[in-house]
This record gives sequence, C-alpha cells and structure tokens, in this order.
Amino acid sequence: MTSSRRLWHPVFLGTSVAALLLAATGCSSTDAAVSITVPTPSPEAAAYCRALHKELPKSVAGLDRGDAEPRSELTAEWGDGEIVLRCGVPRPAKMDDPMAKGTEANGVNWLLEQSEGAGPRFTTTYRKAYVEVTLSAAYAHDASPLAAFAPAVSKAVPGL
Repeated sequence: MTSSRRLWHPVFLGTSVAALLLAATGCSSTDAAVSITVPTPSPEAAAYCRALHKELPKSVAGLDRGDAEPRSELTAEWGDGEIVLRCGVPRPAKMDDPMAKGTEANGVNWLLEQSEGAGPRFTTTYRKAYVEVTLSAAYAHDASPLAAFAPAVSKAVPGL
C-alpha cells in the first residue's frame, strides 16, 4: 500500500516551532472544508443523486464523513478529502476504450482510471447516473471504500 509521509513532524520541532508553522499556514487541514467541484447532471440523474446522498454511509474505511464546500447533495467526502464522491458526473470517455480496466464490488461495477501521481478514480457503469469515487494514494489498493458504497448505489441509482 502506498502512503504519503510528512517530511517533518511537530513533535520533533518543539512546541514553539510547531505553533509557528501552523500559524503560518493559517489553519490545520481539519479546520477547512474540502472543496469539490459539483457536477451538473440532468434532472433525472440529479434525482437519483439526491436519493443516493441520503443513503451514503457516515464512515468509510474508518474515515468519518466531513463537510465539503460548496455543500451539495451531489458530493460527499470522508477523511478530509481522502475519499471523495461525486454523483451525476458525465460519462467518462474511457468507457469507450475496450482495454479499459474495471472492477466489481458487491454487485456494483466500476471503471478504473489512474492518473500519474494521484490516487485512483472509479466511476460506476451500467447505472442511470454516473457516480465517481476518487481515492487518495493511501487507498489505491483498498477495495473497502467501493464495497462500502455498493449498498447505497444499488438502492438509490437503478441499473440500466
């Protein structure tokens, strides 16, 4: 499993230096809401997304659900953006690629897209609205987030 490591740690720098560094950054990462681009789906897809929003779990892979900005029933995040969900995204062009990779988690099929230096992005297939889940690099080899979303997706977003 890939994980990111900090180059410094406040405990080793001493309290005054750590406080100065935190003050210089303005706030800690847990003080600010995660910014997520809100999709603009069709009215039909938006209705499925609103239903999905009500079904989403409060925690995923041990991470608590947080507050994303702007607030929307089309987006959600867990663990300060470690896991981000957007519902009603456009159909990815990669779905036309016969060599595209995918996976299945608890009855929900997902297209896998991997970009250099970032965690994986998964988008549901064979559903009336496309649901996108982006994972940080720390979760690149962990299927539990997709499995956690499967019951909500199955219940709220009908298959084709």
